[in-house]
Amino acid sequence: MKTALKTAVAAATLAIAATTASANTIVDIAAADERFSTLVAAVSAAGLAETLSGPGPFTVYAPVNDAFAALPEGTVDTLLQPENQDQLVAVLTYHVDDRKLLANQFAEGANYYKPVNTAERLCIDATSAGVSIADGTGEEANVIIANIEADNGVIHVIDKVLLPGTRPACH
Repeated sequence: MKTALKTAVAAATLAIAATTASANTIVDIAAADERFSTLVAAVSAAGLAETLSGPGPFTVYAPVNDAFAALPEGTVDTLLQPENQDQLVAVLTYHVDDRKLLANQFAEGANYYKPVNTAERLCIDATSAGVSIADGTGEEANVIIANIEADNGVIHVIDKVLLPGTRPACH
């Protein structure tokens, strides 16, 4: 694990330990699951842990550690640097909707959804086979675990980091 990531994970642990939110917020659930350690470190470095521990409601499309590891080498370390906080916030808020959307609440077929990063759009395709999310690069993430409910919203676990870019094409 890189030094910047270790430092960010330590900071995230301290930040989460210091929160007074209920034990079942989105941040608490993610922090308790090792599969999200990179996401938790990024949320902490971006200064979003307190917000995502708040009342919500939120829907978080949560990439697992392997999704972050699949990014080009050095991307995570670069995003975690303090001088890149705005860029990190843009990426992370692309993974958050300010509504609680359970998997069965996504409209059938491919439809645009507006994340908290309002300059961008996601194309969420809900079918009987599952849910996929196209990002601004045209790549798709798959929801691999749906509907992890928290006191302040819901988490959908995805297998790719969503990246802002040109408007994704819904098919």
